[in-house]
Amino acid sequence: METRSARIALRLATGFTLAFLYLPLAVIALYAFNQKRIQTWPISGLTLSWWQKAFHNPGVRDAVLRSVEAALGATLIAMVLGTLAALAVNRYRFFGRETISFLVILPIALPGIVTGMALNATFRTVFEPFGVSFGMFTIIVGHATFCIVVMYNNVLARLRRSAGSIEEASGDLGADTWQTFRYITLPLTKTALLAGGLLAFALSFDEVIVTTFTAGAVQTVPLWILQNLSRPNQLPIVNVVAVSLILLSAIPVYIASRIAQESGILRRR
Repeated sequence: METRSARIALRLATGFTLAFLYLPLAVIALYAFNQKRIQTWPISGLTLSWWQKAFHNPGVRDAVLRSVEAALGATLIAMVLGTLAALAVNRYRFFGRETISFLVILPIALPGIVTGMALNATFRTVFEPFGVSFGMFTIIVGHATFCIVVMYNNVLARLRRSAGSIEEASGDLGADTWQTFRYITLPLTKTALLAGGLLAFALSFDEVIVTTFTAGAVQTVPLWILQNLSRPNQLPIVNVVAVSLILLSAIPVYIASRIAQESGILRRR
């Protein structure tokens, strides 16, 4: 059994860890309500005026819409390609299966600047001669490269915990491939698809490094923050946008974590 001193030490360590992670975010949140434009401590007063100005700022609104559009597009591509890759790796045995699984997961481990440089060079040398310029399409493709990994891992984990014999029984009873997917595979993986989709959306929404290399003239929320961070007059609004970005990113992550905790998954015996 744990001693009283051990429990106290664990609680202190947990509190220190949480403070280490979230104290900087709390400071930004306080500055979002700061009455003055200058960031001084302690703050002299609280106000909601910066939130109102941020809400009516056309640059902020356009950036949010662009980020949502890019995140939705990247998530849709990731859901299709990531799910298909997970089904292929889990349900079939073929030469190079583990290599393919490794290559699908690898992009999430690569430095973002390397991925961004590679995508930038590819778009400039391969696609630009055919009229594909930098913009929303290139942002979506760039974000999809790491969003696919999230979808793949979620769906593959769910498939590995599911009874594959049910799909075999469906085929034995006369169901074709589409019917088996619709009535068996999809219900088994729907929570994994939803959780993976929410995580992919959150990752894409606040991505900055890959976006910098693929955006062209399009400005997403992270790029708007970087551009205005060095402008003293815009700093209070930047703080408001940063806090809003934290909240918008935390919501899908929280929902995804709750979905991932659901029970009732058929398991192999």
